[in-house]
Amino acid sequence: MASTKTKRRYWLFKSEPTTYGFAQFQKDGRTFWSGVRNFQARNLLRDQIAVGDGVLFYHSSTEPMAIVGIAKVVKAGYPDPTAFEPKNDHYDPDSDRQAPTWFVVDIACVAPLREPLTRERCKQEPALRDMVLLQRGSRLSVQPVTGPEWRAILQLGGREETW
Repeated sequence: MASTKTKRRYWLFKSEPTTYGFAQFQKDGRTFWSGVRNFQARNLLRDQIAVGDGVLFYHSSTEPMAIVGIAKVVKAGYPDPTAFEPKNDHYDPDSDRQAPTWFVVDIACVAPLREPLTRERCKQEPALRDMVLLQRGSRLSVQPVTGPEWRAILQLGGREETW
């Protein structure tokens, strides 16, 4: 099957700022998004997230929880190397290098939002009322964002898409 250019998609990646915050990501410039151990999120990383897609960087498990920055996908899904490292917190002894269970993507930092966009502020925005992040019981660390949601968040966060 011939490769065809697909339309850019958008995602939200959650991270606890005490584990890996946006400030560290800015210093690093690029990272692989590892440690995802949920099959639904793994499937997104493995099968759907593509080079060029946009990513919202979300600080979870903190006060306030907020979208704090923008990233872009620079390498599509590949086996999560941490699954094979016995000393790593995300080691999975059942992982097989020949048939890997867990996947990562590489993302590059684009920019912080001018002001963090809190979860509470997002809940007040009509354009975001159906956003996966705001749905009761939504706990996925990797989740889709629609084009209109992406544009609304960038506008609310004082940023334009320039890449």
